Amino acid sequence: MKSMDRRGLVELRAEDMMATSQDQSLGSSSDENCQLRFREKLLAIDLELKFQDVESLKFLCIGFIPQNKMEKCRSALHLFDYLMTGEMISVKDPFFLAELLYTIKQNYLLRHLGYTKKQVECLLPIRGKLSPFRKLLYELSEGIDEENLKDIIFLLADKIPKVSMSPLSLLAYLEKNTEIDEDNVILLEKVFKKVAPFLLRKIENYKREKAAQEVTPPVDKETESLPQGQEEIFTPSDIKQFHGALTETIMYRMDRKHRGHCIIINNHSFTSLKDRPGTHRDAECLKLVFEWLGFTAHKYDDVTKGVMDKILQEYKSHPGHADGDCFVFCILTHGEFGAVYSSDGVLIPIRSIMRHFTAQQCPGLAHKPKLFFIQACQGPEVQTSVLTEADAQNSKHLSLMDSVPTEADFLLGLATVPGYMSFRHIRDGSWYIQSLCNHLKKLVPRQEDILSILTAVNNDVSQQVNSDGTLRQMPQPAFTLRRKLVFPVPQNALLLL
Repeated sequence: MKSMDRRGLVELRAEDMMATSQDQSLGSSSDENCQLRFREKLLAIDLELKFQDVESLKFLCIGFIPQNKMEKCRSALHLFDYLMTGEMISVKDPFFLAELLYTIKQNYLLRHLGYTKKQVECLLPIRGKLSPFRKLLYELSEGIDEENLKDIIFLLADKIPKVSMSPLSLLAYLEKNTEIDEDNVILLEKVFKKVAPFLLRKIENYKREKAAQEVTPPVDKETESLPQGQEEIFTPSDIKQFHGALTETIMYRMDRKHRGHCIIINNHSFTSLKDRPGTHRDAECLKLVFEWLGFTAHKYDDVTKGVMDKILQEYKSHPGHADGDCFVFCILTHGEFGAVYSSDGVLIPIRSIMRHFTAQQCPGLAHKPKLFFIQACQGPEVQTSVLTEADAQNSKHLSLMDSVPTEADFLLGLATVPGYMSFRHIRDGSWYIQSLCNHLKKLVPRQEDILSILTAVNNDVSQQVNSDGTLRQMPQPAFTLRRKLVFPVPQNALLLL
């Protein structure tokens, strides 16, 4: 009887294996068919696009596709291939292509992707990837006629090469050569005031919306709902897709091949400033915690300005970003407001460090969270107790947001509010970094998002005082994150040093 049971069990398992094998075969075949049908749709779109349409798509994709690959694009099909390789579009999610077609007013092609113009308009507020600056430049290019173009080229003769240019190539050249960017449209205002004053309204609208975004806290997409009557626009399958898009919008993706890179700049000894005892404790704790979170951590000690430049260039173009979820950059050093010191005493603006990792400069990190944690004073040095030291050198009265690129997906965590000191114990490390490491260890397993964790860090550090009870500190984050950042819970426990 037992033998029969065992034989039956073997047969059952064999049947299960055959069924599983057949299911996998069918699933594989189904996936291949879906891919084929999707490529057929892309081919149909390509056949209906003109040369100027392709040039417009290439311009809109600046920052999403590396420049060297963009230069090789000779057709929309090449562009589509790069977008699929970069996971910007897929069989399950072609919305970014729908956004591109909508932007260049090729709405009749949306049918190939299963969208209508009205559906795209409803989804853009939560799924749109194009930056306001990119859309501004495209809208300006549409308003430039041949006469306007000749006048603009004449006015900018000392800034541009003497070659034939279209409105798009002209604007792309100015942007590439940093004559204009999302924070600087002064040249555009001067030129269009002389040549095409009717376009100034677009620039003013852009500046107004940009200013409003900087002072308005991000909306929690989880609490948003469709306007009354909106459900009539969507079919059941559209609603399902919309729900999936909403879920994706709420949280950053954290399921790629690896978590990402964590860079730790640890300056203890300086050529012209005092040493920072206790900083090695901070550096080791950061390395331990972020490796626990799945990052590949790289620690650099006593970094000069020259070495810092090399590090920034290396990780700005690091190929590993493409398969990573996130990027972390930690700096432990002396500082002034809005800037940090290299070990050879050179003052480096925090903003100039962060700008290496914008989508334009580092396409591999486009639409991914980029976190910067700075342990350095942001105000004047004062007398402290024996075991508590300050990392301050001088003070400047500026806005904290001046250090953060206006582009989305950045977070800057400063050890202290503008104008004030941050404190570091010469044996146990700094108040801020130690609290950050401990709260990451404590709250990540509870699936708290990064802003909630930093709020807990603020509360913890604000309650700490030095030995005689006279000195306090309050950290401050600034961010342009568009989604919640929740790190996956590590499987192994972590014991901090």
